[in-house]
Amino acid sequence: MHNLREIILIAALGLALPAHAGDPDRGKRLFRDCMACHSVVDETGAAIVRGGRTGPNLYGVIGRHAGSVPGFHYSPSMSEAGQRGLRWNEADFVVYVRGATAFLRNYLDDPEARGKMAYKLRDADKARDVWTYLERIATP
Repeated sequence: MHNLREIILIAALGLALPAHAGDPDRGKRLFRDCMACHSVVDETGAAIVRGGRTGPNLYGVIGRHAGSVPGFHYSPSMSEAGQRGLRWNEADFVVYVRGATAFLRNYLDDPEARGKMAYKLRDADKARDVWTYLERIATP
């Protein structure tokens, strides 16, 4: 039987371990599903990844304020989240892609908040892989 000090030490070491490091190659494969709605087009208009226009352009998404791509019609909840300071980072992205509406309801503390993204990538490791891929291709 472990004593309390050993249990605390084991728990602390577990928390200190890095989270799953994203695999950009797997993220690229997974991003194929995202391409139904999203593209990645740089500031010159060159398509890095050709995709749909139902979702916003993901070029520059890393660190960008949520709901801020000019000309894209976001849900009022997403616009509000951005106005309240939400900037896309890995942790929030991973939770968001697992369920947009649930994320926004929690972030805004509003049970009526709604996201427009219907697609859900429920596996957190896969979501990290997509984030890592976006870090590689979508960073100005």
